[in-house]
Amino acid sequence: MTRSEMEERGWDQLDFLCITGDAYVDHPSFGIAIISRLLEAEGFRVGILAQPDYHSAEDFKRFGKPRLGILITGGNLDSMVSNYTVSKKPRRRDAYSPGGVGGRRPDRASIVYAIRAREAHKGILIILGGLEASLRRFAHYDYWEDRLRRSILLDAKADLLVYGMGERGILEIAKRLREQGRDANLKGIRGTVYATSSLPPDFQGILLPSYEELLKDRTAYARSFLLQYQNTDPVTSLPLAEPYGIVGASVQGAEGSDTKNSGNERPLIQRFVIQEPPAFPLSMEELDRVYALPYTRTYHPSYETQGGVPALEEVRFSLISSRGCFGGCSFCALTFHQGRIVQSRSHESLLQEAMELTQLPDFKGYIHDVGGPTANFRHTACSKQLRSGSCPNRLCLVPKPCPNLKIDHQDYLQLLRKLRSLPKVKKVFVRSGIRYDYLLADPDPSFFRELCQFHVSGQLKVAPEHITPRVLEAMGKPSFDVYRRFEREYQRINKELQKEQYLVPYFISSHPGSDLEAAIELAEYFRDHHFIPEQVQDFYPTPGTLSTCMYYTGIDPRTGKEIYVPRSAHEKALQRALLQYRDPKHHSLVVEALTKAGRTDLIGFGPKCLVRPLSALGRPLNRKSKRLRKHG
Repeated sequence: MTRSEMEERGWDQLDFLCITGDAYVDHPSFGIAIISRLLEAEGFRVGILAQPDYHSAEDFKRFGKPRLGILITGGNLDSMVSNYTVSKKPRRRDAYSPGGVGGRRPDRASIVYAIRAREAHKGILIILGGLEASLRRFAHYDYWEDRLRRSILLDAKADLLVYGMGERGILEIAKRLREQGRDANLKGIRGTVYATSSLPPDFQGILLPSYEELLKDRTAYARSFLLQYQNTDPVTSLPLAEPYGIVGASVQGAEGSDTKNSGNERPLIQRFVIQEPPAFPLSMEELDRVYALPYTRTYHPSYETQGGVPALEEVRFSLISSRGCFGGCSFCALTFHQGRIVQSRSHESLLQEAMELTQLPDFKGYIHDVGGPTANFRHTACSKQLRSGSCPNRLCLVPKPCPNLKIDHQDYLQLLRKLRSLPKVKKVFVRSGIRYDYLLADPDPSFFRELCQFHVSGQLKVAPEHITPRVLEAMGKPSFDVYRRFEREYQRINKELQKEQYLVPYFISSHPGSDLEAAIELAEYFRDHHFIPEQVQDFYPTPGTLSTCMYYTGIDPRTGKEIYVPRSAHEKALQRALLQYRDPKHHSLVVEALTKAGRTDLIGFGPKCLVRPLSALGRPLNRKSKRLRKHG
């Protein structure tokens, strides 16, 4: 991480310089650690430039010019999500920065770092990767500017972009560079995106609508996004090409004179952004190798005096057992980044890592989590997924579990049993998301029972997200009746076990499809079940999700039908206030929302009312009002 560390190793030049928007933590939960350790294992010299001073190019010269290239990531999160709340207010805290202090990374960090790196090292190969680049690889809606932006590859003026989980792509790139030098042909590598002035003559893929078409027609963007969404499977996907040009540009006429497009103007195409098909998922053996690399499992010593890096505490005593998710939630970017094919580590690999955790000096006997994107997914969705690919036009679990879906928790259950039997291990918790509809579909109840008996730390967090059918359909979530059945079974099992354990359900407000009527329906559910939500998350339109496409276009790309979208900050505030109607500071907003929706029957003193009338606030109550308040 420093020039002196480089000189201590006797290196006069790096092969690769890795630039990241996060503080450097050498732990396999951090993408930059995995990529740099993989390259190191292949014999490459790697330097880490973490959270550089981006106000000039000087800090980017710290290690000198690398021999093969510069790899850039915005960090574990999109830099705009790191920097701003859903209401677009700057965040004061950043868990991925030293001491948790915000403001250490620029907005759109990948673009800024690429520009500075190019300024510092002319002619260097620059490759983007990580979540920020992966989800912005094509034209995308930018919530913070409320407009459609170009592919991040073009704005960053980078040479290549690696999307998804990048181990295969990065190793292939590094191999070609080592063998062929800086002029190596880096096209045709799965899991990569590049820009070119013309389509390859042998291109046999899908031509997406041009960027100029997308700017003029939101339905074109919905169609384009659906094509991208349907081409995220490594088995069935085709190459995709997105054209960029200038609408109405001068073109050469038949007689050689300049003519202008008129009427239905078409752009003069100047660039194509081409996406190769996704990389194939890692095998169990390959995934085991990734997690067996010699991570120090902590942050760089230079951060010690600054208070360390808070994000490490969330994962320090946790195990990543799988990748990928076939859940298909509309608001989740996993389909675009990790894909729908679940990949798992072997029991032996996880047990070895667990033993290493028990040797750490501050291990207290608790493994905080064993999971992944969805904890109880440990294998592919069905037997044909690796052979024929994921179904492009249907989900595995909604509206009901597919008949071909493999529903089996035994492998995960055996793993948890082995882990909790290790010396020095007191408890093994499961804190990653549990897909409760998948759990309920398992005819064998043994996992559910042992989950409650051994692996819940008093509270189990689950995510029904809403209760209204049309909103759940837009979200890609199962019927709320499924959650009710899960809740009843959870309570029954804990009663039998004589354990006082609770469910903590999470809900999203202002998701596409949710209007005031839907928000009121959810508030009434809270009232009837005496539930006070710990927090309500407003829908956050981030790149790479179906829900964000709905938010921008007002269209559900899966059906082509229009969908209601709460856009204004005030309407979002009304919906959020309804879900937190018990909070006095939201009282006037709740009254406004109920009045606007024609539900003034919920304003009053009766047992079904959500709030009192505004006129009753601050006034002495008469005897009748006191009696109503006491009983309702």
